[in-house]
Amino acid sequence: MASSRHLTFHYTLRDADGRVLDTSRGAEPLVCIEGAEQIVPGLEKALRGMQPGEQRKVSVPPEEGYGPRNEEMIGRVPRAQLPIEGEVQVGDQFRTGADPYAPIVTVVALEGAEVVLDANHPLAGATLHFEVELTAARPATAAELQAARDAAGG
Repeated sequence: MASSRHLTFHYTLRDADGRVLDTSRGAEPLVCIEGAEQIVPGLEKALRGMQPGEQRKVSVPPEEGYGPRNEEMIGRVPRAQLPIEGEVQVGDQFRTGADPYAPIVTVVALEGAEVVLDANHPLAGATLHFEVELTAARPATAAELQAARDAAGG
C-alpha cells in the first residue's frame, strides 16, 4: 500500500437483468484506500486506472467479486439454536453473532424442527455490474494507511 491513493467514488450496482441492487447516488460517495481490500477486487482494479471525473461501466466476475457459490456453506441447524426470536421465514437473513463482522446467513428452507442456512454472500456466484464515477483521488496519508492495515488485522 506504499503508493496507495485515497479514493472517493459513486457507484451503482446492478444485477444481470439491470435491476439496481445498491447505489451511493443520492447519498455520500464511498471512500476506500487502494490495496486495502476494502471493496471487491474487480472494482478496485477498475478504479486503479481512473482519474477524478472519469466514469466507467465495469463487469466484475464472481472470482473478482464475492467469489463462487460454495455448497459446503449450506447446512442444517436446529431451529432452537438460531439467535433470533419469533417466526422464521425462507429469505430471512441474520448475523450469526453479536460481532458486527460475524457472517450473515440466509434461511433457504424450513424442514420440521430444522432450518437450512446458506452462509454464502448473497452475491456469491454473480457477475457484478457497476457504474462508477471517481469523484476524488489523492495520495493516502500515513495515518489512513495505518488505519486500513489495522482494520485488515495486519
